[in-house]
Amino acid sequence: MQTHFTASQLLDPKIAEADKILRSCVHCGFCTATCPTFVLTGDERDSPRGRIWMLREVLENPASVSADTGFHIDRCLGCLSCTSTCPSGVDYPHLLDIGRDKIDALVPRSYADKALRYFLARVIPHAGRFRLMIQLARLGKLFRWTMPKRVRAALDKIPLRLSAFDRTGAESQTYYAMTVNQVPDQNKLITRVVLLAGCAQRVLDPDINASTIRLLNRLGVDVVVRAEAHCCGALAHHIGETETAHQSVRTAVRSWYEELVNGKADAIITNASGCGTMLKDYGHMMKDDASYAAMAETVSAAAMDISELLGKLDIGTVLPSSVSIPPTRIAYHSACSLQHGQKIHDLPIGLLRKAGFEVVEPLNGHLCCGSAGVYNILQQDLADQLRDRKLASLDATGAGYVAAGNIGCITQLNRDIMPVRHLVQFLDWATGGPRP
Repeated sequence: MQTHFTASQLLDPKIAEADKILRSCVHCGFCTATCPTFVLTGDERDSPRGRIWMLREVLENPASVSADTGFHIDRCLGCLSCTSTCPSGVDYPHLLDIGRDKIDALVPRSYADKALRYFLARVIPHAGRFRLMIQLARLGKLFRWTMPKRVRAALDKIPLRLSAFDRTGAESQTYYAMTVNQVPDQNKLITRVVLLAGCAQRVLDPDINASTIRLLNRLGVDVVVRAEAHCCGALAHHIGETETAHQSVRTAVRSWYEELVNGKADAIITNASGCGTMLKDYGHMMKDDASYAAMAETVSAAAMDISELLGKLDIGTVLPSSVSIPPTRIAYHSACSLQHGQKIHDLPIGLLRKAGFEVVEPLNGHLCCGSAGVYNILQQDLADQLRDRKLASLDATGAGYVAAGNIGCITQLNRDIMPVRHLVQFLDWATGGPRP
């Protein structure tokens, strides 16, 4: 793609970065076939190719920006499916970040939209606040009919059942293993990892952290949780609350860097793939911050999804010698942040099969389920259509359960007739833990 930035515009490092990204796009259109919003609307402005064109106009000619531009950019899920399809390696997510910041500065949002984003960014990343919000929202449902559409959409996403609060991460703690496990393919020991306990996940499904810790301890790995690093910053980052996101990033980086450089941890582990994708991008996010750039790069290099760590360990050593689980057919839902953001797809399927499960994949597994952080609140109509498409694909597999690697997907797709549980919950069950 040709660009026409002026010399003065290119003095801005963000514009210079965007220029390089834009020039790598050949407008082939391969991305349109795998973009969930384009598949639904058929509108070029709702495709990566169309959005790249609009983002170029935003950055080259800010006077061209309108509310319509912001409308179509907001409809992007950030699922990164286009990055898996693009033959030119266009760095779409970072172009999107640069463009969104520019649009937010040029096109004022409505007071209601700004208030909702501000509220979400300051409640959901704090587990205690989020749990209280859910409790209050249940009462609010009684008066749903009196509320604006956006608020009604948010209330519709509130779970009917609320589990016991997950205390993991409420205070810094180490969960000790009984044995030490050799990593077979690297001739080294992984003896201790730091786990991001997370925020929303602790409220929505508290057993995920418990299953993760039990499984890793069983495999001979100590698990450290640092209370101050309670949130990765992804939710705030993706809805334009940039400074709030950076505060979370700085806190996490300070905490985990200390563990890494002092030799107290071999890796930083996440069991929510949306968080993992964010952690692996810390180095890029903080590259212009002299105080945090090097530390953030170290943290990003040490970040792993839980499936990556389990792939390095030998789960076969903790599987029972005789069958301990009934024949179980599981449909594997590949979270966008895992398959597109971190390029991990086959590994979780292999782990489930090694543990004795029959695993099937739904058609169009590359398309998003519509969760995407709080997209299902901010863009309810599109999110619900994507959810229904995904559920139909999962139903067609004939599976009784669904395994996934991200709390957003789990919450979006979970139903009584086909429960959705985390990968580690199934693996914990197969190696002696409770049935999910």
